[in-house]
Amino acid sequence: MLSKEQNERLTRVGPGTPMGELLRRYWYPVAFTRELADWPIHPVRLLGEDFALWRTPQGGYGIIQETCPHRAASLLYGVVEADGIRCGYHGWKFDQGGNCLEQPAEPDKSAFRRHVKAFAGRAQELGGMVWAYIGPDPVPELPRFDVFVDPGFIDVGHSKLPCNWLQIMENSVDPHHVEWLHGRYFEFLGNQQGFLAPKSFQKKHLKVGFDAMEWGILKRRVLEGHTEEDDDWAVGHPLVFPYSMRVGGAGIDQMQIRVPIDDTTTWAMFYSNHHPEGLDVYPEQVYPVDYEYQWLDEKGRHIVDYIEGQDVMAWVSQGPITDRTAEHIGKSDIGVIMLRRMFKAQIARVEAGEDPTVGFTRTPQERIELPCEKKKFGAGIDFALAWLDMGSTRYSPALDTLRKIHLEAARLRGETPSSTEYSVRGWGN
Repeated sequence: MLSKEQNERLTRVGPGTPMGELLRRYWYPVAFTRELADWPIHPVRLLGEDFALWRTPQGGYGIIQETCPHRAASLLYGVVEADGIRCGYHGWKFDQGGNCLEQPAEPDKSAFRRHVKAFAGRAQELGGMVWAYIGPDPVPELPRFDVFVDPGFIDVGHSKLPCNWLQIMENSVDPHHVEWLHGRYFEFLGNQQGFLAPKSFQKKHLKVGFDAMEWGILKRRVLEGHTEEDDDWAVGHPLVFPYSMRVGGAGIDQMQIRVPIDDTTTWAMFYSNHHPEGLDVYPEQVYPVDYEYQWLDEKGRHIVDYIEGQDVMAWVSQGPITDRTAEHIGKSDIGVIMLRRMFKAQIARVEAGEDPTVGFTRTPQERIELPCEKKKFGAGIDFALAWLDMGSTRYSPALDTLRKIHLEAARLRGETPSSTEYSVRGWGN
């Protein structure tokens, strides 16, 4: 249980808030590069603030406060030029650092423009997405995690959810929910509605473990019928501080990303890199495949007959911001407690004028490999096909392509899928 003040300290993300100041020390994906190719200016709301993101004619990116410092017109309706973005209202132009370059109607010899500056962050591309940093200088490095730089076929499901980002992140260090929400509850739905629920998720957790690491918290488990020699314990997978979780298995490497748009809205993404063992060539992609996954039906009820839909129900049904003054934390919540303590410690560092020490780097690296199990729950081709048909990927326009990728890789490995292991509502019959 937390006090109201403690809950506010951990959940509010606006400028000047303790958590907001910590979160501003990190980079966030804010758009897909294809969106800026379609039109060079894109709206961004991040950590409770509104920005105009733009693509330069040279292929770089800039991000600046949405309102023009002149008379507050929106720079979303500006003009992109070689050296900056020009306000459509009166033509004031700003560069990528927020410096005012021109004020067309002011006297030619005026020094007024040197006294005007817009707030500007930094923006760059990685993995088919544009990432933004809106914190103080010096700017840290954007971590180039393996899932974003490794070859493969990229598929990204995303949706904006009406809840605080922290209640999503706490789910990342709650392994026991798997056997209940994705196991027992899924089995109940299947029995009621006449489909086969995934058996992999129904296994009992015999042991769980959490270890602090450079990039966050490594989560490990031993399932019934497994041992500490299996990947789920021997390798595990990390919560990537402060807003992501890395998972994988059966040739699918995924980063689950939870971007805090504001206090009560989160952009939740499932960024998947498909590169199954045995396959070295993938269908050509100019941009990652991206699409919105559905979490409400036409009557406004949660769609809970797929894995991520169940997670979304658990996150969103807690309310816009979870009331942690009314919770009852038990021994099974040790991962949640560890995460809250980590946030408190990192907030304290920022308040003391220091850099965070978790998930933060000033060292350039071409590729950062994160520990992540390869054979999740004893994964094979059946697990890969279940992942595709029972997860948010069911909404992907590339679903058939992804099936073919994994089936061809299995054929090359000499592995044959079961005909009954996965079968939900005919998606994987």
